[in-house]
Amino acid sequence: MLRVKAGILVLVLCFVQNMISQTKVSFEQSDSDPLISKHIYGHFAEHLGRCIYDGFYVGEDSSIPNTNGVRNDIIEALKALKIPNLRWPGGCFADTYHWKDGVGPKEDRPTMVNKWWGGVVEDNSFGTHDFLNLCEVLGTEPYLAANVGSSTVQEFTEYTQYVTREVGVPMSDYRAENGRKEPWKVTFWGVGNEMWGCGGNMRPEHYADIYRQYATFMTDWTNSDGMFRIASGANVADYHWTEVLMRDIPKSLIEGVALHSYSFVEWDEKGSSTKFDESQYFSTMQTALKMEELVDKHAAIMDKYDPENEIALVVDEWGGWYEVEEGTNPGFLYQQNTMRDAMIAGITLNIFNNRADRVKMANLAQTVNVLQAVILTDGDKMLLTPTYHVLKMYNVHQNATLIPVKFESPSYEFKGETLPAISISASKDQQGKKHLSLVNIDSKKSNEVELDVEALGFKKVSGTILKSGKLQDHNTFDSPNQITPQEFGDFKLKKGKLTVTLPPFSVVVLEGE
Repeated sequence: MLRVKAGILVLVLCFVQNMISQTKVSFEQSDSDPLISKHIYGHFAEHLGRCIYDGFYVGEDSSIPNTNGVRNDIIEALKALKIPNLRWPGGCFADTYHWKDGVGPKEDRPTMVNKWWGGVVEDNSFGTHDFLNLCEVLGTEPYLAANVGSSTVQEFTEYTQYVTREVGVPMSDYRAENGRKEPWKVTFWGVGNEMWGCGGNMRPEHYADIYRQYATFMTDWTNSDGMFRIASGANVADYHWTEVLMRDIPKSLIEGVALHSYSFVEWDEKGSSTKFDESQYFSTMQTALKMEELVDKHAAIMDKYDPENEIALVVDEWGGWYEVEEGTNPGFLYQQNTMRDAMIAGITLNIFNNRADRVKMANLAQTVNVLQAVILTDGDKMLLTPTYHVLKMYNVHQNATLIPVKFESPSYEFKGETLPAISISASKDQQGKKHLSLVNIDSKKSNEVELDVEALGFKKVSGTILKSGKLQDHNTFDSPNQITPQEFGDFKLKKGKLTVTLPPFSVVVLEGE
């Protein structure tokens, strides 16, 4: 009988050992470690579906509490998130948008058809003043994606003057006539969007020439306006596009090159945002982790032409993309947000943090009611998604100094294929506190991580975790707090070693002092 029990005990111990593997992590600090730009944590608001209208903007006469027509609950949520920048008005919409249609008395503004997103009528009631005033309320920097595809150089340059010039030019007078005497501070300007697609189906050589023309007229010879000009960059792995832009655009005319990449099951069959199986989850994690390779290869091309690292890689569209929710307009791209999306957010932000020398800005798509939104609304109801909570947990990395990490991840295995299960990034903030963000994407297995924190000087540690019972779990308007961050204590600090157990599909942020 004792032999049988001993045998069972051995089997149980072996099972537990197989269920939890340990990863050893070390840190490699140096004086040349880059700053993690806060702008990596940027957001994106396009005139698409219910992002602006019935999302951000409900109108001044709405019964929903608002400030100049923008929902107060959304304002407060985004302030808490500490969003550093907000990209607007697109997306594909940007290259059909004529800014003068969105200024002046609202009753006099012309309408247009939003040809890209649902074929709905756009009444231009939310325009440049509304957006830039919102950014001031939020304390965030605006990122204007301006029209190249259907615009002219004159229209484009008049826009920059309208927004940024003090006084003494026709466009500053026009701005004053429309109720705003002082200019806004707008540093970030996108010179078109997806010029390889909805921006005009251009060849990179043609766009490079167009870009040079527009960028030349945006500023004076000394670039005294301090503009950060961002070229419409590559679609996923189109490395030739990046090569041409870096080769053909003088460094005096460009500050950033964009990159767009989304995570999905398959492009032509994206699947449900909530009714997915492990196979679909695994495929989505594959495309999300592909971001690491994309950033590295695009950065390597940029290094050839910009060894001084003066031009930023700007990943201004990223996130999960699935089929729309049943019964909603296919052109509105409204989807729910589950723990799968929390995994996408955690690993993607770790990738950006760890490449902060080249990635200086990024924008999650999109802020409200579209794609991997951080906020969903339904009438007067509002909820915060798991993605919102990850970004809030991670905002401790904003403008902190990167602490490079070194480790070999255990594998997340599914049907003979493997992915790295663990993702980690670390930083030191201006107060000297260190923050570690850890993600375990394995759908079934916990993973134990041993971090050598002796060099980091940890004396005490605190933690926060985002987890749930099922990958498909999500917050609903009836249960808006089903998934929220919780205090985390499943770690031990002893003799300079911090041992942490990460549950399946969880995100953990630790603070050490």
